[in-house]
Amino acid sequence: MELFAGGARGKLGRAAKVGRLPLDMARLGRFARAADVVHYQWLGLEELSSRLLPRARPRVFTAHDVVPREPRRGQTAAFGRIARAMDAVVVHSEHGAERLRSSLGVPPERIRVIPHGAFEHLTRLPSERPLPAELARVEGPVILFFGYLSRYKGVDVLLDAFASVRGAELWVAGVPRVDMDELRGLAARAPGVVRFLPRFVADEELPALFRRADVVALPYRQIDQSGVLYTALAFGRPLVVTRVGGLPELADRHGAAVAVPPEDPEALGEALARLVADPAERDRLAEAASRVAREEYSWESSARRHLELYRELV
Repeated sequence: MELFAGGARGKLGRAAKVGRLPLDMARLGRFARAADVVHYQWLGLEELSSRLLPRARPRVFTAHDVVPREPRRGQTAAFGRIARAMDAVVVHSEHGAERLRSSLGVPPERIRVIPHGAFEHLTRLPSERPLPAELARVEGPVILFFGYLSRYKGVDVLLDAFASVRGAELWVAGVPRVDMDELRGLAARAPGVVRFLPRFVADEELPALFRRADVVALPYRQIDQSGVLYTALAFGRPLVVTRVGGLPELADRHGAAVAVPPEDPEALGEALARLVADPAERDRLAEAASRVAREEYSWESSARRHLELYRELV
């Protein structure tokens, strides 16, 4: 039997979880005693959760974000207590494994690197929507940025880099968490067209965007892993990523992306311009991305590795 405990998101969700957490953990403890393995996929409110974990063993924890980007006071230390209390900790990259060892003191023998599966379910949504008419009319290469427009994701760096790219459009889609006036000012300096979709994009709209994209850009300043990465892999899209977190492993180990330094608009612009001008290289990267999605980043591979881990622990 396998149990999954979820965390809380947002201020209201966090406040509600604080009140429910002791009862939830007690209820979880009753289920855990009958389980062969207890696997925690998410544990929010780490400061409290680290002190209320059921004693049932063996316990596995998936560290999706090894060190929080903007931690609350005491959150990182509590995250470390949770990770060290587990019989095994799953991370999705060698970078994540190194941070567990060096930053949180997790014994190396308890760490398992299991890549996250590509979001292939998004490629076969029965309710997929077509592109809006103004986007469907676009001809020529398209560079796509997708996701929250947050500072740590480097949208401003991408817009600065796009000023050196000719012959392509840039589409920036996602909920703004930065000043849009600043982004629009940067966009106005670019020789190519920049189109903003500054809103939540539903799953049904997402496939058309990724199918149309000739390049997907992840210009992040910092990250462990990215759901946008797993989406781009599922759609077999050429990727340009920054050397942060586990992102460059896709380039270094699999040749499925171009990796550039973070916060370097010149290097990012050069990489994007080369791909815009080289359809053959885009095809090579697309094939590599599709291959990785079928193999190491497939859910079949992830399931097999998890089952091997569970058998080892039991």
